[in-house]
Order: sequence, then structure tokens, then C-alpha cells
Amino acid sequence: MALMESPFKIILGSSSVARRHILAKMGYDFTVMTADIDEKAIRKEKPEELVTALAEAKNDLIYENRRDRRWFLSFIAVFAESYFLLIGLIDLEVVVHEGRIREKPSSKDEARHFIEGYSGGRAEVVGSVLVTNLKTGRREAGWERAEVYFHDIPAQIVQSLIEEGITLNVAGGLMLEHPLTSPFVKEVIGTADTVMGLPKSLTERLIQEALTCP
Repeated sequence: MALMESPFKIILGSSSVARRHILAKMGYDFTVMTADIDEKAIRKEKPEELVTALAEAKNDLIYENRRDRRWFLSFIAVFAESYFLLIGLIDLEVVVHEGRIREKPSSKDEARHFIEGYSGGRAEVVGSVLVTNLKTGRREAGWERAEVYFHDIPAQIVQSLIEEGITLNVAGGLMLEHPLTSPFVKEVIGTADTVMGLPKSLTERLIQEALTCP
């Protein structure tokens, strides 16, 4: 567990509530700064290569934006009384189902297709974490994989998830921690935090490596 009075602060390059919750439970102070990129413009055949490439693209944008005076002042306003070492942290994940990579659904119909496909079956989640030390420029990256096995998911549950709309904002339309989804999770091989988008042990290791002098 990280100490609350750490000598650095973290930028979380994700608006995910689950990721914010995980990072807070790890004991870190952080602020959220997202980066808008065209994720569909970046294509890789292997899921681990794709999540790493997406993380790098978002990281690059935030890293370059640090030179923008408005960006810098907004960050200082958050941590005005802290002496800190800036750490930028970006995380991405995709779902792999029957050998095909699934990112965020592009429509409710696609989200329905995704979720119905998990019923009584399995899916893999591949997540990447990229940590950049904004003071030294040092980067450390890694990825983790987890498998999720499902019971049959009733049609009314699928419909409720679609109507709620939150599945459009997560990779593969899969939200393990959702109260409608969790009762139908049969088994997770790997860690739940990997499925939720921020593997804690990997994140902790990369932060410590990024802090190490080259």
C-alpha cells in the first residue's frame, strides 16, 4: 500500500470511475486529465500490442500538453501546496472474445451482440499500464491478462444493461463490477482489478520503476 504522504502526485489519464476507485484504494493522491485520441485509427493485430499502442498515444498527448501554460496552471492549482514529482499514468484495455479484439461498442446493437456472446462462455481482458515520469521523461510499460467465465445471462438482464447505456463506455461492453453483471460471473482467472482496468501490482511496480533514475 502506498503512503498517503508520497513525494509525488499522479495524473490518471482516464475518466473511468473504477480506475479512480482502485488508484484511491492504493493510497495515491491524483488528478484526472484525459486525452482525446482517435482510438480506431490505431490498429494492431495482437491485443497486448494494441493496448500498449493506445496507451502510448494518450500518454504522448498528455506529455506534450504539459508545455501548455493553461494545462500547467490547472495542474498546479490542484496540488498548489505540494512538492511533487509528476507521474503521468495512462491505462487501456480491450476484451478478446473468440479470438477477436473488442473495444468500446460503437452502438447499442453492438453492445447487445457483445454481451449476448459472453452468456455461458468466456472472455479475456488485456490491459496495459504506461507510467511516465514527467520530470525525467522515463517511461515504464506493461500489460496483464485475465479470463472471465460467465453463467448464462438472461435476456432481461442484457436489455437492462443496454437501456442503461453504460456498456457503451467500457471495452467490450463488459463491466464486471456492475451489480447486474456480477451475479453472472462464474469465475475470474487473474485479478478482478485487471478486469476493472487497473491491475494494482503492475501499476505499483511501474510507478516505482519510473521513479528510479536511469
